[in-house]
Amino acid sequence: MKGIKFFIGGLSLAMLFTACGGKKAGTVMESQVKTYPVTTVTPQSVELQSVYPAVIKGQEDIDIKPRIDGFIETIYVDEGAVVKKGQALFKINSPSSVQSLESAQANFNTAKLDVERMRPLADKGIISKVRLSTYENNFASAQAALEQAKASIGWTTVTSPVNGVVGTIAYRIGSLVNNTNVLTTVANTTNVIAYFSMNEKDLYEFMRNWNGNSQAEKIKNMPPVKLILSDGSEYENAGKIQTISGVVDATSGSVSFRASFPNKQGLLLSGTSGKVIIPRVINDVLVVPQKATTSQQDKVLVYKVVADSVVQKIIKVKAMPDGKNFAVFAGIEAGDVIVTDGLATLKNGQKIKF
Repeated sequence: MKGIKFFIGGLSLAMLFTACGGKKAGTVMESQVKTYPVTTVTPQSVELQSVYPAVIKGQEDIDIKPRIDGFIETIYVDEGAVVKKGQALFKINSPSSVQSLESAQANFNTAKLDVERMRPLADKGIISKVRLSTYENNFASAQAALEQAKASIGWTTVTSPVNGVVGTIAYRIGSLVNNTNVLTTVANTTNVIAYFSMNEKDLYEFMRNWNGNSQAEKIKNMPPVKLILSDGSEYENAGKIQTISGVVDATSGSVSFRASFPNKQGLLLSGTSGKVIIPRVINDVLVVPQKATTSQQDKVLVYKVVADSVVQKIIKVKAMPDGKNFAVFAGIEAGDVIVTDGLATLKNGQKIKF
């Protein structure tokens, strides 16, 4: 009996130790489940921005070339000067033009004398009317040549064709120039044009965002665009997209855009660079913090909470202008709960507390 009692007592004690040990093991497992911060995603109205590098040009950028050969005799303006339409820029010394004028004047005088001398003879029938017509034709030709020579002399003064700002002056006094040489450029920068491009794939998605049955209607419905200057500051005046090229560039596979910006204060210079920002407001979009996502190759993922565990979800996103959040277009739904921090310690299917 003593042996039986000892066996039963030992068995009870073993069971007690086993039960206590099991309870302790369960407590350890539960303590290993970590707590993570979470958030419930809800729909919001957001503004997305598409950013494109741009080259800025004047509304009119005109190369100034001489129309005659010669030497630069006088330069009337300096680089950066504001000029008016018709204002003198250069004086060209053109000996060949002077010689052409003198020759044309002599031929004109001779032809005029011939007509004056032959007309009375024709009236008296001494010479035929046909012969007189020949002299008259020569006179008309000489008169036209003289007018052309006078116009050429007028071209010795090179004037500005538009109101604008003078660019770099490539030649100095004494330089020999002709009609292939660009003396300078005059840029009308009252308004400036920002030229940028978009690849073919982005173009189709971009055009679907705007209402309209034609490209012209869609351009009309596009919002004002912003301009970021090369120093990172935002230009104070908004612009407007004016045209979209109807042809895809075969080399680059891109389509050219043109946006116009007012420039009454003259801050924007022709030839500078910047970035055009096209905003788009979208309603009922889910927003998640960028820190709540991870990246695997070209995929963006979040950890969605399901019961007491997490499941990795691939989401389709676009970065928001604040640089801190993503707008989500697929992968999760309104009301889903996601983990917002500590993602480096998580794995798919892991149990968590929140």
